[in-house]
Amino acid sequence: MSSGASTIEYINHHLTHWTVGHGFWTLHLDTLIFSWLMGSVFLISFYMIAKRATAGVPSAWQNFAEFMLEFVAKQVSETYHGKNALIAPLALTIFIWVFLMNLMDLLPVDLLPWLSTFVGGDHLRVVPTADPNLTLGLSLSVFILIIWFNLASKGLKGLIYEITCRPFGVWFLPLNFFLKVIEEIAKPLSLGLRLFGNLYAGELIFILIALLPWWAQWPWGGVWAIFHILIITIQAFVFMMLTIVYLSLAEESH
Repeated sequence: MSSGASTIEYINHHLTHWTVGHGFWTLHLDTLIFSWLMGSVFLISFYMIAKRATAGVPSAWQNFAEFMLEFVAKQVSETYHGKNALIAPLALTIFIWVFLMNLMDLLPVDLLPWLSTFVGGDHLRVVPTADPNLTLGLSLSVFILIIWFNLASKGLKGLIYEITCRPFGVWFLPLNFFLKVIEEIAKPLSLGLRLFGNLYAGELIFILIALLPWWAQWPWGGVWAIFHILIITIQAFVFMMLTIVYLSLAEESH
């Protein structure tokens, strides 16, 4: 970029969402579209693999699907101590979906925004997990499941007792309640903000690399892309594992 002003404009342009609505009811259309698109890719591809699965020599995609199923099943069996059949499919969905959304960060930062100009687009952010609305929405969904698992395993009476009488007994009810509220609120906040922070930082670094001369973009961008593959995989794994851990804790009575 030729000047400080144009550099700031370039960064702001790439960090601005395609929106509709106003105020609280503003929707980030790019986040919704690309998150649904990645979710559809996951569902359709795994459905097709399952439909074409064979007991004979498996295809490469069937090998991949079986590997992912075994990998997730192993993590669930080692971490989750309950018997709910929802956990393994939920963990697999979270890992693959979050990974695919993270993977959008490896596309050239100007490619899809440039293509969107041909259909009248102005702003377009293609990494859904770099939007806190999505990551906190995912973590809020996990939080709702935590509450549901608590109620299902302990009942309303048992949950109220846990909130008010543990860990210090009934005589410290206000302190017990305060600590429990802080503990439970911290779970979705840390879950969502951790994913958002890592992907937002990765997106920003790719944008800064795009500001370099063209001959310097490829080596620096290549090095960062290779390193970022590790980051996006780890973040999907961490989100999945913490979800399993939180749901396992919700069912434990001790």
